[in-house]
This record gives sequence, C-alpha cells and structure tokens, in this order.
Amino acid sequence: MTERLYYHDSFLREFEAKLVSCEPDPRANADRWRVVLDRTAFYPTSGGQPHDIGKLGGADVVEVADSEDGHDVVHYTTAALPVGTVQGTIHWPLRIDHMQQHTGQHILSAAFVELFQFPTVSFHLGKEASTIDLQAPSIVPRHLEEAERRANEIIFDDRIVTVRFGTAEELAEAGIRKKVDRQGILRAVEIEGFDRQPCGGTHLARTGQAGVLLLRKLERRRDTRRVEFVCGFRALTTAHGDFSALTQAASLLSCGLADVPPSVTKILEERRSLHSSTKRMEDRLADLEARELLSKHGSAGSPGAICVDTVLDDATPAYLALLAAKLTAQANVIALLASRMAGHIVFAQTKGGAADMGAMLREALSAFGGKGGGTKDFAQGKTPNPADAERILQRARERLLKG
Repeated sequence: MTERLYYHDSFLREFEAKLVSCEPDPRANADRWRVVLDRTAFYPTSGGQPHDIGKLGGADVVEVADSEDGHDVVHYTTAALPVGTVQGTIHWPLRIDHMQQHTGQHILSAAFVELFQFPTVSFHLGKEASTIDLQAPSIVPRHLEEAERRANEIIFDDRIVTVRFGTAEELAEAGIRKKVDRQGILRAVEIEGFDRQPCGGTHLARTGQAGVLLLRKLERRRDTRRVEFVCGFRALTTAHGDFSALTQAASLLSCGLADVPPSVTKILEERRSLHSSTKRMEDRLADLEARELLSKHGSAGSPGAICVDTVLDDATPAYLALLAAKLTAQANVIALLASRMAGHIVFAQTKGGAADMGAMLREALSAFGGKGGGTKDFAQGKTPNPADAERILQRARERLLKG
C-alpha cells in the first residue's frame, strides 16, 4: 500500500521513494508507464480535485490515479524507471493553485451552510474556475454577496488549517460538516473555529494563503444551484482580465470605467430602436419592390402562374424571404430569388401552387455544389459560388417551362 505523504504535508515539494513496480501502460499507444512507489507526495485525481504533475527521476509524471483497489497510487510517466530509489518533484505552481482552490471551496461551502443552511453536494476544480453545487430552493444576489463576504472574512482572518485523523464516530463527535459512512481511520480538514470537513485533498496551512475568493457565476441546474468561484492567483488573474476588458470597453466607448454599463445600455436601446426602424423600412421596401417585379414579370411558368425570377446584388437572406412572402401573397405567383452578395437562393410559390419548390431547389442547387431544402411552397438554400446565382435561377425557370 502506497504511503500518501500529502496526507500529512501538502507543502512537500520533493521526496524520495522506492520503486515497487514499473510496467507499460496497456491503454497507451506510445511510451507511457505505470509506476507504483512505496510512498508518494503526488496527489491522484479524487474528490473533485485533479491530479498533480511533476517528475520522477528523469521522467515526466503526466497523470496520477488511485489503483483499482484504492490501496496504491499509480503514476503514469513518459519513461520507464530503474529499480531502486527515485527522486520525486511536484510541479509546485499547479499544486499551490489546487490547494488554494480546494481550501477556498471548504471556506465557501461552510459559509453557505453557516448563513443559509445550503449544503454542498458536489465540487469540481476546473482549469480556469471551480464550482460547487448547492442544495438550495433558490439563490438570489443577496445570498452570493453575503457568502462571498463571509468567505473572505475567514480568509482575511488568516485562520489555521489543520488535518486530523479519526474514526467516523470520533469525527462526528468533533462536529464535522458532512456525515461519513466509511469505516476505519478517516482524514478531516479543520479551519480554526469555522469548519471541519472529511477530505483527502491537499490544503493550505492558513486561510490567508488563499488570498481572496471571488464568485463568478450562478447557474440553475436540475435539482441544484451551481456557483462558480476563483481563489488565490486565479482570482488575481481573473481580476486583471476583468479590469483589462473593462478598460478596453471604456476606451472604445470614450467613457470612464464606471460609465461602461450605462453607456452599453444606451447603445443597446439605440440598436433596438434602429433595428425596429430598419425592419419597418425593409417591409416598405419589399412591398414596393414586389409591386415593381410583378409589373415587369408576366410570363407564364406553370399554366396561369406568373414567374418572378431576379438576382439582387446585396439582399440578405432575411430580406429575400420577406420579398418572397410579399410576392407570393398575390394569387398564382412563383418567386425565384437570389442574392449575388450572399449566394442565398429562395424559391417560393403562392400557397397550394402546382410546383414543388423544395424539390426544384434541391435539383437546381445540386448541379452547382449548393445545399438547401424546404416545403412544397417555400424553400431556401445557398450556393458556394455566388456567381452561379443567375445560372441556378435559369435552370429552375427552364424546368418550370417544361412543366
């Protein structure tokens, strides 16, 4: 059974151990080895916390996991290791980051319990941010603000973080936050005067080493509420990124940082107003253009129908669809429309017409590498080469003339 050094000292960066076994990894195609030691400071993926990386001798440790029976820690390395003693080195930037996030999670989860009786049901430590899933009927901004402030009070108090061992009964008597059903000697992490939680992860020695905790996002899940947060160096990086983005936005808007939200609100309101005005103008334009096209096209497509076929230089797909609707609102009309700019094609007919617009569009486009489809009365698609638009309409018109 591997002795887990991180259980007692999460700040241990280097260690010596004896090689127990070194075998090729049967799951890997390239050189990758399964190494078991008699003792290790490498943390395996467990409890929502990812594994450590680092070095064993001259080999890189790229993954660490528990063995199937849970007794040993398996190190996956990029090279085989010789029999004997090996030197292990933990990649410290990743380890301290994980320690900050995991300790921050304990503090935040305890804050939600203390303030609102919202227990944490799961924890995930991601590459950029971490999350806890809370069992709560609802969470409002006040809950987040108070929990974030309480968590940072505990961090700024710089309270001692200690590890203790005991049976489930002993830990329950000591007042752990979460009941444990496992037997034998268990490990718990205690934050002085605030929280005790059974946990096998790596943690800080004092809460102050977490730096600061920032809440980032709230999501509603099926039965829980997911809260995203960052701690320590991640919080610093996140705050710097937020400030940089806000500064850039303020520069683009020619306003102060505090004026960015109202400035954006004003722009969005103006955009919505402009969009509504543009839609009204497009509708009027489509009415006028439909009348003009109908007056110019009077040749028969299928018996008794008027076929309007035209290529517009800069029409958007939405405008083509609108124009087609205006045209086919009239009795017995077939509209074959295309946009030279977008390469978009629309075929439509007055509802209940004799032709099949969907089939005709697919046939016309297939010869030019385009794709599209639709119903019997309305179909749309796109050609990869907008220059083919006229030829596509010509092909469709010829089919109509043939009946």
